[in-house]
Amino acid sequence: MKSLVEAAKAVREHAHAPYSGFRVGAALRTPSGIYTGCNVENAAYPEGSCAETGAIAAMCAAGEREIEAVAVYAEGSQPIAPCGGCRQRLAEFAEPDTVVLLAGPDGVVTTTLGALLPGAFSGGHLA
Repeated sequence: MKSLVEAAKAVREHAHAPYSGFRVGAALRTPSGIYTGCNVENAAYPEGSCAETGAIAAMCAAGEREIEAVAVYAEGSQPIAPCGGCRQRLAEFAEPDTVVLLAGPDGVVTTTLGALLPGAFSGGHLA
C-alpha cells in the first residue's frame, strides 16, 4: 500500500491548481498495475476534474475495469476523502470493501469505499 500512496503523492506535483492552490493526487491499483491522476482546475470552475476522475480515465483508457485499492494524497490540515461524485465513480469499478487510503503529510487514514459511500447506486439498480 505504501507504493500506492507514493504514486498519489508523486502525481500530485503535476496538478493544475492555479485558482485554489489545492493540489490532489490519486492512484488506483488494478490487477495489472497502478494508474494515477491529478486534479485539473479550469477558469470556468465547474469544468475542472478531480484527481480520482483522471486516474479512472487513465485506467479505462488502458482497458482496465477493476479497482483493487485507492489512494488519495493532499496536503491539508487533515487527510481528504474523494468528493461525492468521485465516490460514485469509484463505486462503478470497485467493491464496497475496497481499501481507500486518505493520505497527507501527517499520515494515512484507512477506510473502505463502502464506509465512504454506503448504499451506493450501481448498475444492478438499472435492471
